[in-house]
Amino acid sequence: MAQPTHATTEHTPTSGHGGGFPPFKAETYASQLLWLGLCFVVLYVMVAKLALPRMAGILADRRARIDGDLGEAVRLKGDADAAVATYEKALADARNRAHAIATETRDRLTAEADAHRKSVEAEFAVKLAAAERSIAASKTAAMSNVRGIAVDAAGAIVNRLIGKAPSEAAAAAAVDHVLKR
Repeated sequence: MAQPTHATTEHTPTSGHGGGFPPFKAETYASQLLWLGLCFVVLYVMVAKLALPRMAGILADRRARIDGDLGEAVRLKGDADAAVATYEKALADARNRAHAIATETRDRLTAEADAHRKSVEAEFAVKLAAAERSIAASKTAAMSNVRGIAVDAAGAIVNRLIGKAPSEAAAAAAVDHVLKR
């Protein structure tokens, strides 16, 4: 087999780079400063004439939009406050109307109940008077019958006890005397 060969090569510069880093060379300071100034002026003019007015316009538009939004928010807050006040007033009016309706209904129902109660009481008073008259008539009829029965019973009792029947007038007088007590 073949053996690999290891060869080394060396690089030798053909021309010398003398003097160091070019920006640090004193001979080029003037041209570097000139280009630095020229670039600074061009960039300054571009920023001052193009970028800053655009940014100022953007900031002014933003400020105007914010002010408009704040004004709209204040207006909407006023509208919302007015709506809340209107709602609260309507709610208070509704409560007052409901209270008035409830009071009116309660008074009306109380009056109707009182009128109905009075008519029922009057009807019962009439029925009670009629019942009392009926009871008095029944009592009078019963008492008149009781007197007759008592006179007959007294005559029968006296007849049984003494064997002789009393006169009807004497038995009636004795019953009347007892009933008067």
